[in-house]
Amino acid sequence: MRPLRYAINVTLDGCCHHEAGIPPDDESMRFWTAELGRADALLFGRVTYEMMRSAWRRPDSGSWPDRMGADAIPFAETIDTAPKYVVSGTLDAVDWNADLVRGDVVDAVRRLKEEPGGGLFVGGVTLPMALADAGLIDEYTFVVQPVVAGHGPTLLAGLHGRLPLGPVGRQEFRSGVTVLRYRPRT
Repeated sequence: MRPLRYAINVTLDGCCHHEAGIPPDDESMRFWTAELGRADALLFGRVTYEMMRSAWRRPDSGSWPDRMGADAIPFAETIDTAPKYVVSGTLDAVDWNADLVRGDVVDAVRRLKEEPGGGLFVGGVTLPMALADAGLIDEYTFVVQPVVAGHGPTLLAGLHGRLPLGPVGRQEFRSGVTVLRYRPRT
């Protein structure tokens, strides 16, 4: 069974809005490139899929935009070419190397986990909460930003119960960002 890994940027006060942290630097871009590279496929809800697609899909010209620094291109290449699954009840179709997942998301993700491979990556806010509630996430990676946002969506808000986790790794970046890895305690 392949593991399902959840990773997200989060501020010190638990905000996980994509613009709440510090701007990514070369070290964080290398981290995120490697993190996505651990997965055979990416799993997104509609909102995260649309946000990532608008930011990281290779333009029709075939060239990455000039605004994208050299440290972002490996990440862009990784996410652009990765197979994706999109959970949505409102989209009729998806593109960008993606398949649409409809119906019971818990059953669908269980089936995806049963396929052979090295792992699945889930990002976003709403979908991971449902998967955490169902006990389907095998590893949590919180990329803690040294910022207090003061507002915005918070990490796993609405979870139906406690989620006991045990630490399995820690990494610190020059920027003050701390990566914390956990696995569910059994």
